Amino acid sequence: MTRQGKKKQLRSGFTTGAAAAAAARAAVLLLSSGSAPASVPIRLLTDRWIMIPVHDARAGSGENGMQYAECTVIKDAGDDPDVTNRAEIGTMVQFAGKSCEITICGGKGVGRITRPGLELPPGEPAINPGPRAMIREAVDLARQAAEIQDGVRVEVFVPDGEAIARRTLNARLGIEGGISILGTTGVVTPMSHEAYIATIESGLSVARACGTDTAVLTTGRRSERHAQKLISGLPEAAFVQMGDFFGRSMEIAGEKAFANVVLAVFFGKAVKMACGHRHTHAATARLSLEHLGKLAQAACGDAALARWIPTANTAREAFFRIREACPQLLEDVAGQVAVNARGFSKELLAVQVVLLDFDGNAVSDVRLPAGGR
Repeated sequence: MTRQGKKKQLRSGFTTGAAAAAAARAAVLLLSSGSAPASVPIRLLTDRWIMIPVHDARAGSGENGMQYAECTVIKDAGDDPDVTNRAEIGTMVQFAGKSCEITICGGKGVGRITRPGLELPPGEPAINPGPRAMIREAVDLARQAAEIQDGVRVEVFVPDGEAIARRTLNARLGIEGGISILGTTGVVTPMSHEAYIATIESGLSVARACGTDTAVLTTGRRSERHAQKLISGLPEAAFVQMGDFFGRSMEIAGEKAFANVVLAVFFGKAVKMACGHRHTHAATARLSLEHLGKLAQAACGDAALARWIPTANTAREAFFRIREACPQLLEDVAGQVAVNARGFSKELLAVQVVLLDFDGNAVSDVRLPAGGR
């Protein structure tokens, strides 16, 4: 292939959550049968199945005399530049009597949550809900295959987790002692900035080709699912994931002569958009909270709230206090997002902003006509 030939297609991979689920399934099979499989099938949260190789396996007896099995998987992020790529993710499992319960806990190298504002409360291991669901299903399928009904204790561990965590934002978020076990789908889809923007442009082109003059932009799969429930009467192609590319997505929508754009976004991203950031990367989070504090003072005159907001651990933590103390601020954030979005479109588009809470409910709905009319 020449230098001018086709670009290499980026290879997808699987998340730390999928790796932990695979390790758990293999460990249950090892504990029940005495041998570990070379690979195991895992169902991703997209309902797609993949085979994940087992890296290492061993069984033994603990200090309490209980038998255990450990299996590990090498996390493969594909061509995504992920700090956890090639990390060893493992689980130790023990049978826990006839309770039938599956208990998930964090071991060495898995972070523990110490501050509020995340999806899980302080004190919990940083194993997110999606991975927990995958682990439970993987363990249950292994129990069924082995024809056992015992409860299972699953301890997730990452041998180099503490070292890897030093290259993440975990400490800033209040996650100590290791990495987070993550994944909203189970699959890692790598995309360069250029490729992602090309995907947005393609998605908007398809939407226009379907005859719709309204596009619904979301920042990811989860916000898109909620938007599809809230917004009816549009073809599936009208829903386009823009990721972090707020400004460029609005420019493209204007270039493609849409009449209306609906932004359905969670509060954390909305705060960054309200600041006017073209790209809503996590690095802008602290400055965004400082801006939010200033908006709070203007919205409700609550000086104490305005001082507290920049000290919040995350926008998620700030959201719950704002919803109780100053709901007008939510409306103001959505309004500023709409103003900035219309500005990025060169005032060509009518903009609607649907601000979502963390359960996917609309907490604010603001509309601006095109061109400042």
